[in-house]
Amino acid sequence: QVQLQESGPGLVKPSQTLSLTCTVSGGSITAGYYWWGWIRLPPGKQREWVGAIHSTGATYYAPSLKSRTSISRHTSETQFTLQLNSVTPEDTAVYYCVRVGTLGDTTPRSGDYWGQGTQVTVSS
Repeated sequence: QVQLQESGPGLVKPSQTLSLTCTVSGGSITAGYYWWGWIRLPPGKQREWVGAIHSTGATYYAPSLKSRTSISRHTSETQFTLQLNSVTPEDTAVYYCVRVGTLGDTTPRSGDYWGQGTQVTVSS
């Protein structure tokens, strides 16, 4: 029943801030015991975690991105937002918002939910 939908700009300039929002239907971000987060797929590379926030409020950020990444949940409990500062062309990727039971690898598992993904290109 849970559905996730990404939204945000498809093109951002280097040094700017990327902001993506995930809208959740059929559930609440604060309900249950799940991680709600962002996984990205750069062209020609493997999927990687960007960050996530747990229904309890705990947060996780990829070590390489922690200094310029933040994830926040909206008071509506149906949306959460990724903010990635000081972007470079290496941040170009398809970004997915996801719901998972456990943080681990980026392989889709039974019980997980993924949005369809949104292409983000960093270019001047």
